[in-house]
Amino acid sequence: MEAAVIDAGTQLLKAGTAVPDQAPPMIIPSQMKRMVEDGTSGDNNESVFEDVTVEPIVRGYIRDWDAMEDLLHYVLYTGLDWEEGNEGQVLFTDPLCTPKAVREQLVQLMFETFNVSGFYASEQAVLSLYAVGRISGCTVDIGHGKIDIAPVIEGAVQHIASRRFEIGGVDLTKLLAQELGKSNPRVNLNASDFEMLKVKYSCCAEDELAYEKTQRSSDVEEHTLPDGQVIRIGREKYTIGEALFQPSILGIEAHGIVEQLVRSISTVSSENHRQLLENTVLCGGITSMPGFEDRFQKEASLCSSAIRPSLVKPPEYMPDKLTEYSAWVGGAILAKVVFPQNQHVTKGDYDETGPSIVHRKCF
Repeated sequence: MEAAVIDAGTQLLKAGTAVPDQAPPMIIPSQMKRMVEDGTSGDNNESVFEDVTVEPIVRGYIRDWDAMEDLLHYVLYTGLDWEEGNEGQVLFTDPLCTPKAVREQLVQLMFETFNVSGFYASEQAVLSLYAVGRISGCTVDIGHGKIDIAPVIEGAVQHIASRRFEIGGVDLTKLLAQELGKSNPRVNLNASDFEMLKVKYSCCAEDELAYEKTQRSSDVEEHTLPDGQVIRIGREKYTIGEALFQPSILGIEAHGIVEQLVRSISTVSSENHRQLLENTVLCGGITSMPGFEDRFQKEASLCSSAIRPSLVKPPEYMPDKLTEYSAWVGGAILAKVVFPQNQHVTKGDYDETGPSIVHRKCF
């Protein structure tokens, strides 16, 4: 049985058996609905239940372990067709700066609840580089709940130079909601409507001057929602992308994404600057926004560094939209190495040492 690879994000969970040159066969929402009794009675004194949204993962980290167990049970036994009593090996992707306690609790869950035969975990930044054929470089990962900037040298994340920001796609969705609320005051939308509009319409202006021009004058499109409401969207769609280059739009006093990358790498030994900057990898769903890559390159050409960041293009044989699941693809590549070569945590390792074994064998 091939090892399973699981990349659990704030918004989406990617899973599948380790086949490196294909997209993950299972991409599902991480959020779940739980039926909860609301304390009232309906007809015939029957209890009334309501849907409650449960988020196992918040800002990249597992927060609700009961919900995570339910989610993984569905993924492994229904999605990947595991059989109880015949469980296989599993590789998880780790977000940047995952707390030690979270790693230990995950390995404990997998061995004691799911009875896996082998376990491995590796950091998302390293795996995203593997997906484009690199072992050194710097990843800029813009996810739904966080932004991670991680320099990697010879397969090791330089944690002292890495940067994590607890802003991401969810904050850009809220920004879009605020902006559209101003221009469409009579339209009543829910969070899923705004998320859909963000995915469909958000884009990046060519540069700051072009963005300012869109704020003065921009073509307006009309979008009809399933309930018949019509929303007008124009300049707002550019604000989403611009917030990554001008965080002040989000009310955050910080440098834009390219300057943050340069400052992160500047804290690494100077002999590695060129190798890191010239092997920059974009990942996360937000980076596939129309115009984002061009804007990133343009900002890179104007940045304060003597060496300009340049982006690595994915190999042609890799699946389309690799930026959206590069960590999963890298995990599939790594799984083909660590499990056959017995570099993973075995059941015997776990029984002998306990959950702390994960720090010794998975790095």
